[in-house]
Amino acid sequence: MVNNRNRLYSLLLIACIAGYIWTFLNMHETHNAHLPMQVCMFKYVTDIPCPSCGATRSIIAALTGHYLTALTINPIGFIIALIMLCAPLWVIVDLLRGSSSLFNFYRKMELRLQKPQYSIPMVALVLINWVWNINKGL
Repeated sequence: MVNNRNRLYSLLLIACIAGYIWTFLNMHETHNAHLPMQVCMFKYVTDIPCPSCGATRSIIAALTGHYLTALTINPIGFIIALIMLCAPLWVIVDLLRGSSSLFNFYRKMELRLQKPQYSIPMVALVLINWVWNINKGL
């Protein structure tokens, strides 16, 4: 739980910048060498794909206009791409206005996700995606 607005905004901006860099490096690497980089420690250690395996490839496919392919690779990529697009803009708007709307939204979602009626379906969706990733052999 992040209990400070500035800490949350800093964390989001750093994560988004790292994501942009990682996506750019993978787009460049995939385009030139056809060998995408891999850093999934879970898959490296267990040889089983994690629930988010393929998210980078999914984002790259969506960025290049291959939306169905992106969805097939890993639907989590769309969620990550949406966060990477919206979060920095929302942070900037909040900072310019001197408001805390993103922080308030984060706190409300955090409280909501602590309730079983929300958390259980979310966990179930992640598990379904994970089983799908394993079956696809990512």
